[in-house]
Amino acid sequence: MAETKRVVRPLSPHLQIYRPQMTAISSILTRITGNGMIVGAILMVWWLLAAATSPAYFAFVDGLLHSWIGKIILTGSLWAVWYHYLAGLRHLWFDAGRGLEIKTAEKLGWGCVIGSVVLTILTFFFI
Repeated sequence: MAETKRVVRPLSPHLQIYRPQMTAISSILTRITGNGMIVGAILMVWWLLAAATSPAYFAFVDGLLHSWIGKIILTGSLWAVWYHYLAGLRHLWFDAGRGLEIKTAEKLGWGCVIGSVVLTILTFFFI
């Protein structure tokens, strides 16, 4: 039987060489924001359950939500809702067979990121 020579090849591009693409980052952010919305929803349900339990327990939970860490979590959840919404619209656009060119997909990814930040800020001003 003939001997085969093994060629040593890299398995994949190394992280120091590979430049992350906006389409991949956008996909990852969509998954992260989906999980982030769960955290915000759990906090809101906890707040509602505390309101139904007792005034003292509600004051405790309400104090947590109005603390700096609670405001950061709720702001992050609001941003996650806006980002997830815009990414969903982008995905529907892709499903229609539009915007699949690389440059257009990258612009739509940046549009989701920038648009979600702008909509989060606008939500603070109007609510």
